Amino acid sequence: MRVAAILTCHNRREGTLACLEALYSLDKPSDWELAVYLTDDGSSDGTYEAVRELYPEVFITRTDGNAYWNGGMYISFEKALQGGHDRFLWLNDDTHLVKDTLLRLEHTLNTRSAIRGEYAIVVGTVQDRKREKATYGGVVFSSWWKRTTPQLVYSETEAVACETVNGNCVWIPVAVASVVGNLDTIFVHGLGDFDYGLRARKAGIALWVAPGFVGVCDRNKIEGTFMDRNLPLRKRLKIILGPKGRPPYAWAVFTRRHCGPAWVLYWFFPYVRVFATWSIAQLSRTLFRRRTI
Repeated sequence: MRVAAILTCHNRREGTLACLEALYSLDKPSDWELAVYLTDDGSSDGTYEAVRELYPEVFITRTDGNAYWNGGMYISFEKALQGGHDRFLWLNDDTHLVKDTLLRLEHTLNTRSAIRGEYAIVVGTVQDRKREKATYGGVVFSSWWKRTTPQLVYSETEAVACETVNGNCVWIPVAVASVVGNLDTIFVHGLGDFDYGLRARKAGIALWVAPGFVGVCDRNKIEGTFMDRNLPLRKRLKIILGPKGRPPYAWAVFTRRHCGPAWVLYWFFPYVRVFATWSIAQLSRTLFRRRTI
């Protein structure tokens, strides 16, 4: 079986190299072949050169720094889709997999597909480096009206169904890729993985979370993002409207596809929340100053 690992990276040289080292150390049957497709999105820290030197077999594409996560993954996936592979592994370059990951992902795929007689995608759950909690994996939405509020689902002992996926570790058979295709380039940094999983479900493809943890990856911090309430309003607005926030057009596409007739309300919500949380913070500071005078 031919397996293609799909990655993108930007200025995380040591982390990217550690990810590749763990990837090439994974257990797999002797008749499996592993090919790695990596997009280096304008790294200036020597990532490209280091990968070229240490892993010359990697199919690496260099971009100008404007591809971001979704764009970089699209490029890697597009090249892999032309390579005649049987399985595709989405992998974040800050995710370090445990040795039996590929075997567990394939076992889950075969088991669930055999039982249900359906195409399926399998997602692996990762935990923080302190091994205290799950950070990324398969998600569900807790109610019909919380269509943009995901919750991780996980079991130590059995596969569980999910509604969509974080892109950290995702196992996609070629039969599914032939139906769903690639990531959508309308998305820049985030949202592409969620959109892919939701599109797959709409196409009748099941999504399963493999049992147990498949690796480690710390949760991204909110500091410096549009959710950081310590930032000035102007800075938060700039971030939320930019490629790493909720770019208005891409967010409109996502909400219209996946949030039902009330999609406009979901579209407005993150922008309104930025203003609301800033206003509440300003009011709290004013009241606090009055009490201390």
